[in-house]
Amino acid sequence: MTTNHSSTPPSASRRTVLTALAAAATVGSPVLAQLASAAPAYAAGEVEHASNTALYQALAGQEGTTFSRRFRRHEQFDTSMTTVAPVRRTAILALHGGGIEIGTSELCLGIAGYSPSDAAGAPILPTVHDYWMFEGLLSQDNRDLHVTSKNCDDHVALSTAASHLNVLSLHGCQFDQLKLPTGTYPPTGDRRVAVVGGLNKAFRTALVQELNAAGFPAIDSLAPAWATLLADFNGDHTANPANRTMLGMGAQLELTTELRKSLFTDPDSRGGRAGTWDRNGEFVKFRDACRRAIATVEAGQPLL
Repeated sequence: MTTNHSSTPPSASRRTVLTALAAAATVGSPVLAQLASAAPAYAAGEVEHASNTALYQALAGQEGTTFSRRFRRHEQFDTSMTTVAPVRRTAILALHGGGIEIGTSELCLGIAGYSPSDAAGAPILPTVHDYWMFEGLLSQDNRDLHVTSKNCDDHVALSTAASHLNVLSLHGCQFDQLKLPTGTYPPTGDRRVAVVGGLNKAFRTALVQELNAAGFPAIDSLAPAWATLLADFNGDHTANPANRTMLGMGAQLELTTELRKSLFTDPDSRGGRAGTWDRNGEFVKFRDACRRAIATVEAGQPLL
């Protein structure tokens, strides 16, 4: 999950720890070192890293074992004076992939046009998108690797967002966190819900339409009926990488656990998700709905 609303305060425990760290930093490194040695760099449910930089520093030497970063930028060039070459307009991000918010890594690869079981292989779809993802690799407590979206400062992630007209950022949440009115939404009791956010209204509209048409309940978190209730899930913060595009706006999906698990025959492990994404057809339906929404948005964005 990402909490991006600018008015949402951090939890008391996180504020206490981060304030202590900041105070220690002002009086010198010895005090900071003592504070760091008195408690682990992170503890389940207690501390969230203040930024990606802070996480990378705290976990130096653990990339590839504790966490990983994967990205793909496609080579493009235009050497002709008489024709216009196509450019990549949309990037896909998964800021909390791997074991942090399960299923978002696989969706990132799938929507980008790749197989989740063969990330380094050839594209499986004719149109591909650039992507970036951060993944938790721990056997448990991957939530300790979570960095709130508006605090993401990974240079590759931000440069990827900044060089595209659009970003689709993928996140996970729990249904009960949404506090949707019982018996009103979803009307069928379906807990597979996609909360659509980000500052690009046209992108949000296309995603809601395509996902609902594909059988996945989706709601626009910035629509008047939902704006107050879903303020913590709407991806409206300008520092959110979803909105740090060329246009200063993008789209975000908060997907409930039930929705993400439904996309795989075996959702409970990395290998299981990689091996079963194409078994029950739900992953492909969701992937293609997102890709149709991207195509709709891009079609209305002529390059000048």
